[in-house]
Order: sequence, then C-alpha cells, then structure tokens
Amino acid sequence: MLIAQLSDCHITRPGVLASGRVDTAALLQQAVASVAALAPAPDLLLLSGDLVDSGHPAEYARLRALLAPLRLPMRLLPGNHDDRVALREAFPEQPWAAGVPFAQSFAQWVTDLPEGAATLRLIGLDTVIPGRPGGMLCRERLDWLADTLAQAPQRPTLLVLHHPPLHTGLQEMDGMNLGEGREALAGLLGRHPQVQAILCGHLHRHIHGQLAGVPVIVAPSTAHQIALDLRPGHPALFNLEPPGYLLHRWRLAEGLVTLGAVSGDWPGPYPF
Repeated sequence: MLIAQLSDCHITRPGVLASGRVDTAALLQQAVASVAALAPAPDLLLLSGDLVDSGHPAEYARLRALLAPLRLPMRLLPGNHDDRVALREAFPEQPWAAGVPFAQSFAQWVTDLPEGAATLRLIGLDTVIPGRPGGMLCRERLDWLADTLAQAPQRPTLLVLHHPPLHTGLQEMDGMNLGEGREALAGLLGRHPQVQAILCGHLHRHIHGQLAGVPVIVAPSTAHQIALDLRPGHPALFNLEPPGYLLHRWRLAEGLVTLGAVSGDWPGPYPF
C-alpha cells in the first residue's frame, strides 16, 4: 500500500500569487508531475489541509483541475486557510462524516484500504477553528474519534490531522499547532494501540515527533517552506526551498515506512 501525501498547496485564483510572491499552482503542477512519474503508482492521494489560500470556491475549482491528471483516489482535509463548506461542496464525492447539518458539520472521514489479508484504516480529523490559525479537537470531535477507533480495535490505523500535536521549537508555529484537545488525544492513543502514526501538515517542513509514543509525521509544503529558525522570539518566515511531499509505504509485516520526496526537475539519476 502506497499513500502519497501532499500538503499546504495554498492554491490561489488565477493571477494571484500566495503571499505576494509564490506561484503555488505552478508548484502543485510540479508535484503532480512527480507523483505521476512514480512506479509503482500510489494507491491513494492524501491532501492534509491548507489546500487553497483563502477558501474561495474558485480556488477549489482550480485545485480540482490541477489534481485531475493523477486519476487517483483522493482524501482531503481542511486546514486553517480552507473553508470547510466550500471544500465539501467542491468535492461532494468524498466520504464526509454525516450526523450534523451540512453547513455546520466537520469535514472529516474514515477510509479502509485493503492490503492483502490486512486492512489499513485512515481517519481524517477536522482540526479547524474558523478564523484562527491554530487548531483544536473539541469534545464532539474527540467523541467521534473515540467511537470510530472503538469500532475496529484490531485494525491498523493512521490518523490524519492538519495541525500537528507537537512542540517543534519553531516558536510562532508552535503557537498555532493543535492546542485544545492535545492531551485528550494523547489519552485516546494510550487506549487504542492500533494507531500506527499521525500524519499532519501545517508546518511547511518535513518534521518527525511523537505523541504518547505514537509517531507524528509532518509533510512539507508543495509550495513554500517555513524557515528553519529555532531562536526564541523570532517570527515565522518562509523561503523558497525545494518543495516536496511524502510517500507512506504500508506493509503489515513491516509497519509504516515514510519516504520524503522533493518535487522539481533535478539532474540524474546517475549510476554510482
């Protein structure tokens, strides 16, 4: 089982550059071309939030067109730059969780991926607080997660969140990671050992950490990256380091292996 994870695409409307200088659509095209060239092809395309830059329906229409060449099954989650209603309307075929009125519901889902005799479960959690950069898991979302985990306690599971439940040392970004609900999530992980890892976005860097002993894996952006600056009190800045994505390889006998990939046109490969 191969899962390609793209994150923080920040697609804008035509003619608009993200943060005034980043052509995010061209960079996503570059990432799509890189994923399309993979052999074997991924079984699933996972997009972990900040899919567009301002949540406008025209941005989601452009995102959909940019992703269309891949022809892969997709699962999408909102980030703090997304509008969950516009996202759900743009991608109505996604298995959005039901149970509350459409306009107020969270954009989250459960997907079971067959892998031989074993099935890998992905649970997508909506951590968005509308109008705020940081994330949370409120009691309603935590209860839904607890019920979902309890339904298949023997099934290997990956959780997918936009906001990482980490303190990274990137001080300003740490102030807008998963805040409320982090400790409750850690408690759930302690009671549900089927969770193999937590996959996240938001930080625009490839970062690894842990929560309650469970690996937390953060994808880089397909566009601009957060500058690596661990000095206290320094603001979050971005630079134009090479963009990238992650490829998650799952085998029951081996567990999860994550490979980092840089998109773009690079020299090689050459024989050693």
